[in-house]
Amino acid sequence: MKAWGWLRWLAAAAFAAGLATPAAAQVPGLDSLLQESGGSAASGRIVQLVALITVLSVAPGLLIMMTSFTRFIIAFSFLRSGLGLPSTPANIVLISLSLFMTFYVMAPTFDRAWEDGVKPLTERTITEQEALERISAPFREFMIAHVRPKDLQMFSDLAATNGRPAPPTEDKVEMRVLIPAFMISELRRGFEIGFLIVLPFLIIDMVVATLVMSMGMMMMPPSIIALPFKVLFFILIDGWSLLVGSLVRSFF
Repeated sequence: MKAWGWLRWLAAAAFAAGLATPAAAQVPGLDSLLQESGGSAASGRIVQLVALITVLSVAPGLLIMMTSFTRFIIAFSFLRSGLGLPSTPANIVLISLSLFMTFYVMAPTFDRAWEDGVKPLTERTITEQEALERISAPFREFMIAHVRPKDLQMFSDLAATNGRPAPPTEDKVEMRVLIPAFMISELRRGFEIGFLIVLPFLIIDMVVATLVMSMGMMMMPPSIIALPFKVLFFILIDGWSLLVGSLVRSFF
């Protein structure tokens, strides 16, 4: 116990001696830390940091809502269901493929957002509000180019406060109207593409089921026999290249 008491006394003495050193005396105070070189308070940087953390936290949701990710992942999910493979390819493979295809399609939009908004903001040549408008402008143009006018009009009517809403235009449409309309449009297109993907596999299932029933093999599940034929058919037509190429071209 005495040894432990001596150790605590030595630690306290060392800490007090460290505070008394010239280096410790040069530690800046709180007032100096809250001031930047230009005389402006550090609250601006704190607000930027909080905004950056907030954007990073909602980045996955923004990626799904405002990009081409939804169409890719729905099409790949329909493909896996049509093949009859519930876990092949794995979810991580489909999500990764959809993610990289999204980066490929959205590369011009990301470049414009960086050059027009993010880069000038980091160089402190524009304000945060102006940067937000410049960053959202490329995404707005992308969504307007691919949204259905019917969906856009529906959400504009729902968001209108008067009885006679004006027709939405590219300059006047709000993000709270554009984003859900774009998501509904992408869901519709994804299901349309999924129908075209599943249809050939459904025909193969029907043909195999008819053959199995005509042969009297009542206890043999037709899906087991149809699976290798569907996989072979998908390989022979070079399905992955055909599907991915068609999905990418649908955005241009």
